[in-house]
Amino acid sequence: MKSLFLWMSGILFLILTGAQDLKRFPEHFVVAKKNDANPVTLTCRTNVEGDVTWTFQLEDVDIEENIQQNGLNLSVSAVDIPMLGKYSCWRGEEMLSSTYLLLEAEELDYLSCRAKSYDCNFSCVWFDKRQTAVRLGQTAVRLGLGRECSEGGKTCDWVSSDQKDGRFQFELNHSLSPYTEESTQLEVTVEVIVELSVLRKTKRFYLRDIIEPDSPNIVRCQEGKEDLNVTIDAPSSWSTPHSYFSLEHQIEYVLKDDGKTGRSSSVLIPKRISKLRVRSRDAVVLSAWSQWTAWKNVITGKNKLCKCKNKAKTCCPELPSEYLENCKNRKGRKKGGKSAKKTLKYNA
Repeated sequence: MKSLFLWMSGILFLILTGAQDLKRFPEHFVVAKKNDANPVTLTCRTNVEGDVTWTFQLEDVDIEENIQQNGLNLSVSAVDIPMLGKYSCWRGEEMLSSTYLLLEAEELDYLSCRAKSYDCNFSCVWFDKRQTAVRLGQTAVRLGLGRECSEGGKTCDWVSSDQKDGRFQFELNHSLSPYTEESTQLEVTVEVIVELSVLRKTKRFYLRDIIEPDSPNIVRCQEGKEDLNVTIDAPSSWSTPHSYFSLEHQIEYVLKDDGKTGRSSSVLIPKRISKLRVRSRDAVVLSAWSQWTAWKNVITGKNKLCKCKNKAKTCCPELPSEYLENCKNRKGRKKGGKSAKKTLKYNA
């Protein structure tokens, strides 16, 4: 019963105090496996000789079977949740150093990386599927790129992020040349502190494996004798020159006659369609498809081209610069004519 009481007390103490302390990574921490008989060592960092004492969450550490002091350092084995938190070594009233004892978590939650192009940066997103600790602000996340980070080196250049809507977004830079064939994988290491547990994992991948372009731009729909010719531009974020970094496009459209949907890898599609949308991918490595563009209404026929003023929602042929201005003038004349007729009718 005593051990159960201590365990429950430890859980309550972490919820009320310790977990709230770690919204950022502490400067010094040691990670232990739960109930592992092999001890972990907490180091007292000082150059001054003499006896030291240790505290745990500002209370004196009781030396017992699984907590032993060896000179300046503290050895802890069979680590369980009530033993997690901040340990400090003291000489008299002076605190010499502090170390957090954290628990190795058994699983890592969702980590996804994406590159919009072959340029020198890519993004990663981490989120906790359970969301509880994230909502309470009890999560710290950082990412590192390269072997120094995957091997736990002290010179790893960690990138941190604040959460937004339960997600942590990161921007990482790499030095790979976009003009040479990849022979080296990128190594991304993520470390997460959820309450007083540490989740750590390294993902390895080629840049080409995470390429996903932004949505392309639908420029115009030119009506021919038998087909509709769709002009599509690469997104502004895509690598240049486009002649070297080529994209292939896929068009999805809705037929006017029966409302059925079709798809085409050619820019020549049936004329009688009501709307279309487009997505793209790398034509060489067959990367992931981009997100679809928004649907655009297709405007054809000379009598309907004045509807082309909203280019964000319509796909139209290339028009002279003064065409839409003339549409405005014609609309104004029509309104004027209607007003004149109403005035004459009223006067009569």
